[in-house]
Amino acid sequence: MIPLSVLLAAILVARAAGAAGIEALDGWRAATRAGLAVMFAFTGLAHFRPRTRGDLVRMVPPMFPAPALLVTVTGIAELAGAAGLLVPATARPAAYALVPLLAALFPANVYAARTGHTIRGRPHMPLFARAALQAAWIVLLLWSAS
Repeated sequence: MIPLSVLLAAILVARAAGAAGIEALDGWRAATRAGLAVMFAFTGLAHFRPRTRGDLVRMVPPMFPAPALLVTVTGIAELAGAAGLLVPATARPAAYALVPLLAALFPANVYAARTGHTIRGRPHMPLFARAALQAAWIVLLLWSAS
């Protein structure tokens, strides 16, 4: 649930900045793109933090080879997507690229929910909640990039 909290806080801060006169953040779509960028930067960096990397590697289902490499690649993709969301010329392609990335990451969330996986000692989100959350992120990505 931490990424959701990060997303919501970042959207509200971005929207407040837009209301205060920062033209690039004027409007809910722009604020949502900024919030999504902050959230993807937050989750992307988690792929490289020593305190979370091992948990993320263990989250990769055993049928996938090279879990550490997959965690590195997906972390880089999340960070690139976050940066892309912040640049008007690349915001739409970045959003469209993050949608299949979320779909590709979903098997790890299914595996984690079914195996009682933890991240930093906290239980993984229940599968229904995680599916709903990922669907909401996809809707927000597509809406904010349109």
